[in-house]
Amino acid sequence: MNEIINQISDLEKQISDNLNHSKSKNTLKAYRSDFEDFENFCKKYSFQSLPSNPKIIGLYLTNLSNQKKYSTLKRRLASINVIHKIKGYHIDCRHPLIRENLIGIKRKIGSYQKGKKPLLYSNLINIINLINNKLVHNNVQIIRDKAILLLGFAGGFRRSEIANLKIDDLEFVKEGLKIKLNFSKSDQFGEGYIKGIPTFEKTEICPVITLKEWTNVRDTSKNSLFYCSDKTISLIVKKYTSLIGLDPKLYSGHSLRSGFATSTASMGADERSIMQMTGHKSSEMVRRYIKEANIFNNNALDKIKFEN
Repeated sequence: MNEIINQISDLEKQISDNLNHSKSKNTLKAYRSDFEDFENFCKKYSFQSLPSNPKIIGLYLTNLSNQKKYSTLKRRLASINVIHKIKGYHIDCRHPLIRENLIGIKRKIGSYQKGKKPLLYSNLINIINLINNKLVHNNVQIIRDKAILLLGFAGGFRRSEIANLKIDDLEFVKEGLKIKLNFSKSDQFGEGYIKGIPTFEKTEICPVITLKEWTNVRDTSKNSLFYCSDKTISLIVKKYTSLIGLDPKLYSGHSLRSGFATSTASMGADERSIMQMTGHKSSEMVRRYIKEANIFNNNALDKIKFEN
């Protein structure tokens, strides 16, 4: 009997381990950080946080709506739900005290998300011109920064994807560069996929040529391509946007990815080709980029002939 109990206990531990591995480490870290905020709310009002119930969660979301954006509420609810699943509990997220409450909150405060600004192609060119014309060319860090900026933009990369690239993931070919992504937010099972970066005619802004230059000067004892964190990439974007006169608070590492999507959409790239490069699984975000890029294309006001 004890042997059977021990076997069941081992299986339960394996289930818990499988649930923990169902999400990436960064995603789980974000979930736990969100759940910690929920726990603090419960402690303040002497509620039980795990397992919780729809009424307590409804109270939490309502309280949160007085200070946070609607998107934050949705994310916190998802985190509460995931943590409950990992711990073996169930939360009915479609219960009226949660679902209908969220609908009411959405109507009251709206759901518009104001994110960081995209680093547009024109911004990127200004940064690269600054690097090429005014900064020290043989500075290893500047060569790295230039490679990160050009590659991050050209590939529509997430900052975590850039930070996790290994030298073994690169293959220089006649057409340009093949980059294998072994794991990303949109590839939770690690199946991997390959991005193709063509060689640009303008060599001074070419990510392929710049990356070759970086591989010739980088520390070859390290397998990591850039040996930096995703936070470092955000700091690089902020540094160079500031140098060309933009407000660095408005930009982040994601600005490279959104800048690629917005810029290519404004130049006529279609939704499918943008998604093929960025790796988006859903078209919702890509369509938002395209919509923003095209607000002045086919504008109804173009039909009005303004006269003095």
